[in-house]
Amino acid sequence: MDAVMCEAKAAQHRLSPDSFLPPEMPLAMPEQSLWRKIEGSGERPTSLRHVFLQRAFIFVSTIAMTIVAASEMYQVLQVAGLTILEMVILALFIMLFAWIAFSFVSTLVGFFATIIRCDRSLGIDPASPLPVLKSRTALLLPTYNEPPHRVFSRLQAICESVAETGQLEKFEFFILSDTTDPDIWIVEEAAYLSLIQEVGAGQVFYRHRKKNTAQKSGNISEWVTRFGGRYDHMIVLDADSLMAGDSIVRLADAMERHPNVGLIQTFPVLVNGRTLFARLQQFAGRIYGPLIARGVAWWHGSESNYWGHNAIIRVRAFADQAGLPLLGGPKPFGGHILSHDFVEAALMRRAGWSVHLAPGFMGSFEECPPSLTDYAVRDRRWCQGNIQHLGVLPARGLHWVSRLHLLTGIGSYITSPLWLLFLLVGILISLQAQFIRPEYFSERSLFPQWPAQDPVRAQWVFFGTMAILLVPKVLGYLVLLRSPVERRCCGGAIRSFVSVMVETLISGLIAPIMMLLQSRSILEIAMGRDSGWQPQHRDGGKLSAREYVRAYLWPTVLGLLLAVCAYAVSFSLFLWMTPVIVGLLLAIPLAAWTASPHAGACVGSLGLLLTPENTNPPKVLSRSGALELSSAYRAPVEAITLLQTDAAVRVAHMAMISENSMRRRGEYDVDRLVGMAKVEDSSSLEEAIEMLTPQEKYAVLNDGMVLKALLSKACS
Repeated sequence: MDAVMCEAKAAQHRLSPDSFLPPEMPLAMPEQSLWRKIEGSGERPTSLRHVFLQRAFIFVSTIAMTIVAASEMYQVLQVAGLTILEMVILALFIMLFAWIAFSFVSTLVGFFATIIRCDRSLGIDPASPLPVLKSRTALLLPTYNEPPHRVFSRLQAICESVAETGQLEKFEFFILSDTTDPDIWIVEEAAYLSLIQEVGAGQVFYRHRKKNTAQKSGNISEWVTRFGGRYDHMIVLDADSLMAGDSIVRLADAMERHPNVGLIQTFPVLVNGRTLFARLQQFAGRIYGPLIARGVAWWHGSESNYWGHNAIIRVRAFADQAGLPLLGGPKPFGGHILSHDFVEAALMRRAGWSVHLAPGFMGSFEECPPSLTDYAVRDRRWCQGNIQHLGVLPARGLHWVSRLHLLTGIGSYITSPLWLLFLLVGILISLQAQFIRPEYFSERSLFPQWPAQDPVRAQWVFFGTMAILLVPKVLGYLVLLRSPVERRCCGGAIRSFVSVMVETLISGLIAPIMMLLQSRSILEIAMGRDSGWQPQHRDGGKLSAREYVRAYLWPTVLGLLLAVCAYAVSFSLFLWMTPVIVGLLLAIPLAAWTASPHAGACVGSLGLLLTPENTNPPKVLSRSGALELSSAYRAPVEAITLLQTDAAVRVAHMAMISENSMRRRGEYDVDRLVGMAKVEDSSSLEEAIEMLTPQEKYAVLNDGMVLKALLSKACS
């Protein structure tokens, strides 16, 4: 043991915090005001020509479709005059139809833009020779309690891919850890040491924050204020992100060639789906997603949006304009902005920097939640963040398209309770017409006003609405057929058609469940409940049968009530409502089945729900998977045991926390004090580990003095 301690002391003389981080070059990131006038904002020469006409086409087409649909719906309902409930359902129909028509028109534009290859992605041409860069770019990979073997495997694959371009010296890589789980934290440090042995020190850096203030936005802003002055651009990733080196170089080149561009958002392709739910999302995103992305990019122009990851950002523009303010009031409406990306893009555009979406840009990947349950957890946080944007909407100086992005994000969640209300009001009208004698009279008539509808027109309205929802899927399939390579990678024309049918069917069954989950989220936010920030789970199928029953019993009960009400009115109404009723009644088995990796593997073995990334994965994706499988840190490891047995990790950890320990002198939080007391009272290392709670262990690991005292017990 003495030899090990001597080795550790010798190594510690060679290691310092600077060994794991570059020299600091601070960059001020002032907090922005939402209400003061911004001098010099507005019109840099960034807007595309004819963008006004393109936007006019989108909105005029949406309004025209909505007027026609509203007129038809009015004819359905006004047979015997409009009752109050019928007026409510007409108003709801108009709002909801306008929402889906807006998406339909954008997708239709995206279809034609794809057919004629109209791609205005800032001149990024993947077929052209690789440009030579002059600027320096940082790749930031924030992580929060993620499996370290996956995070570091992805980063190593990205590093190697960039090295293959011959321009690795133009890039530096940062793991920005906000991890609060003590065991994951120490494994991150061990994985980092392994990574720099593979790719070399000096290009890859690791920083851990003790307190994850403001979550991801605070993580990025802390990096900017410490190191941002060293770099021209930063590429922000997520813990599940991947990007090819060729694509990274072309993104940096696009920023060099367009000095007025502040941000370029790529369109990430979903990959690595193993469960049935993930494969459904992956297939839908790959087949239908590009049409939507090309459509919105066509009319967004230089006022596009930011999705928080897989984007390149001009560092000084971000630092000058994207310092987020705290929203007034208590959570969930006030406090730190959860959906920070929309607001950061809006603030940059307010200052005149252009924000672009590059929909045809390849080589950008991410993963999706493996189950409906995990999706709902993430969606709950997104819902709260988007609802917070109500406090940002009236901000002074925002471009109207930026306000539309904020409004669209809010609407994506508000529409769920509106759909639910539309459904319930429709049932009430049917029950009223069937069982309740009208006891009200019109002011101008002595006769009762009975609810009555035109059934033939109602069918046409229904089929027309369904067509608006389903035609984009058909368009995505038609685009797939035009590409022989992608068609073969998706299983061929027949299997890909069956895949579209399978995806449409299962997604249709899941849709009413998501409607209820999002409606509940809106209700919880209205009641003042904060979602918090939970780490994401990348694997599915781990809930017990009891947990699935507990989570999805209430949608099942509501589905049963709707079935009884519909059948009580008429069997035909019951048949019309079967898509909603069946989805809700099957909520429990559907959530469990789609979360199963076995179900995903079975579908894949039939050649269904395949994507090109499944059958012909790009090199960076294959390399990442291979590194993940060969990682030495796949199994969970206890933090203090790892520090006690691995001198290199112990020395590195002491060096990493030494600077923070100096800064925190005089700080006495409760977990640290209790942890110190338990360490002193314990008779052995094993006893101390058992006594410490995760919070206390985390505090001990952040304090070099207490940690040394704890590790010394291994010798006693």
